[in-house]
Amino acid sequence: MRLDKFLAHHGFGTRKEVKSLIKKGFVSVNENIVKVDKVHVDPYHDVIKVNNELIEYEENVYYMLNKPAGYVSATEDQIHPTVIDLIDDYHPDLFPVGRLDIDTEGLLIITNDGHLAHQLLSPKKHCSKIYYARIKGIVTQDDVDLFLKGIVIDNNYQCQSAYLKILTTYQDESEVEIEIFEGKFHQIKKMFLSIGKEVLYLKRIQMKQLILDESLQLGEYRRITDEELYRLKQ
Repeated sequence: MRLDKFLAHHGFGTRKEVKSLIKKGFVSVNENIVKVDKVHVDPYHDVIKVNNELIEYEENVYYMLNKPAGYVSATEDQIHPTVIDLIDDYHPDLFPVGRLDIDTEGLLIITNDGHLAHQLLSPKKHCSKIYYARIKGIVTQDDVDLFLKGIVIDNNYQCQSAYLKILTTYQDESEVEIEIFEGKFHQIKKMFLSIGKEVLYLKRIQMKQLILDESLQLGEYRRITDEELYRLKQ
């Protein structure tokens, strides 16, 4: 791997910024200062340091993001800011695992691990996703039963069974939790629309065994811990 790519992968800036860092003599390989960014290194065996700090190779990185409204779940967009714009640690190949609508908040995994993303998003895996929602209208036990049976959306598509839990009801609004096992476009909004109700607010709070860290403010992120990653991969 080229040295500049290795350092960019580990969050030391863009390729241009990394090249400047190397040329200024801040980088050493096997205790020798290197000032040429095109040098190739073995990330598994070479000792690479920046400002005398050892950099250990990480092939894949994993972040938990508390997505705010107004950001699209994409790597780039010509109109709206993306969730990748919220990640200060620079990695050129980061992407969101799945998507949350632009006005939906909550848990989003950001990584460069395509294999894990495939495992989590594959329809055959039936990955659990839990959302908190505020609904216009009174959600009833009949609605719970309909969700469990499988709501029909988009004229003829029958959703898989979903678990709807009523948290509170007051005046003409309800607070609920919904667990689904697929991820169709605007699925939860369409499911409630099909029973004559409107989603006013939606937030993903869990994906498989990964629970949103409530200490993260909107727009904040942190590394996913080894234990959390282990549970995700089960």
